Amino acid sequence: MNKPWRHEVTVPSLPEVHASVSVPASAGVWRKLLAFGGPGLMVAVGYMDPGNWATDLAGGAKFGYTLISVILISNFMAILLQHLALKLGIATGRDLAQACRDHFSKPAAIGLWVLCEIAIAACDLAEVIGSAIALNLLFGIPLIVGILLTAMDVLIILFLQEKGFRILECIVASLIVVIGGCFAYEMAVSHPSMPAIIANLLPKPQIVFNPSMLYIAIGILGATVMPHNLYLHSSIVQTRAFERNDAGKAMAIRFATIDSTAALLCAFFINAAILIVSAAVFHGTGHQDVADIHDAYRLLTPVLGATFASTLFAVALLASGQNSTLTGTLAGQIVMEGFLNIRLRPWMRRLLTRSVAIVPAVIVALLYGEKGVGNLLILSQVILSLQLSFAVIPLVVFTGDRNKMGRFVNSRWLQLTAWVITAVIVVLNGYLLWQIVAGWLGGGHV
Repeated sequence: MNKPWRHEVTVPSLPEVHASVSVPASAGVWRKLLAFGGPGLMVAVGYMDPGNWATDLAGGAKFGYTLISVILISNFMAILLQHLALKLGIATGRDLAQACRDHFSKPAAIGLWVLCEIAIAACDLAEVIGSAIALNLLFGIPLIVGILLTAMDVLIILFLQEKGFRILECIVASLIVVIGGCFAYEMAVSHPSMPAIIANLLPKPQIVFNPSMLYIAIGILGATVMPHNLYLHSSIVQTRAFERNDAGKAMAIRFATIDSTAALLCAFFINAAILIVSAAVFHGTGHQDVADIHDAYRLLTPVLGATFASTLFAVALLASGQNSTLTGTLAGQIVMEGFLNIRLRPWMRRLLTRSVAIVPAVIVALLYGEKGVGNLLILSQVILSLQLSFAVIPLVVFTGDRNKMGRFVNSRWLQLTAWVITAVIVVLNGYLLWQIVAGWLGGGHV
């Protein structure tokens, strides 16, 4: 199993922006932190995308603050896995897709590519529909028109990347600030119970023994760790112009890990805020069955009596959807180039990756309309759950292989922890998938 990389991939990941962000060699700690800041926020976008909203809303409305601990545990898992992804990219100079192409046979690599493209399409489906819902709620734009408008993301990314990768990072960071600001307002007007929040940071036994609570908890886990984020992170950390020697790589891994950890903690606060607002507003007020974005939007202002509560909720959803489609399109480019080594013109490549999500979203919206949106979001998370193992397992295998990683190979405790987390993710996502499929086959609802 252990073997060195085949030297087939000579073009770096995202070649148009590779090593394009300057890192001052003699700068102090704070300047280096600033230089390496950015990729973590782009990755954090995937942990607060519209696909997470349904599970967070349902968990808060039905069970109050109890499932905050599940969001926290999921976030710790994400921090470790993203650390492995950035370490792979920095230590080997390959993103996860390139690493799979180098290591596995061609049929296996193509199979992994197909699964990954399906996962990206599923993730984009949730993000595109989330943006379309927000446009519908804010401006009354029909769902189909809103979905088609998200195709403009292709042109936005092309324009921004030509201006420099830093510009794209700044746009993403600005939208995260918008999301955070909106939920800071929601938190302020909903008056949540701080003692209850703190008490529920530790997991309760009832989460495991209550079947309904366990189901939503597994849904939160499945919606948190996104497989495309592992491919994305292993690539975009290479946009920094650090010295490609052991000392330079060690420095890059250290600062990139700080950037990633800080950004994912921000994602935790936003994810937790969605659940906390739902718990404070809907749980105990006769609205425990709220799990739909439309319902949450319509009820926030009447229940709270706060004029801007519903509007800012929709603004945060729009910012979340736009952020996620930007990073999702980049992930699509990385996956296509890494697995297949296909070099297309930038506009054509991005049009293809965007179309993978836009076309199915339009078809599904035509067939199901607004009533099917909730089910579509759940379906997208099921598909992501199915694909996650095929990204996490190779990542843990590669970063634990000394022939590939050299001195940056995982320590024994890190490798053991990574395998435990992998086992938990595989088992829980498999259970979630089985429950949903069993529910569908039985003709009922899970």
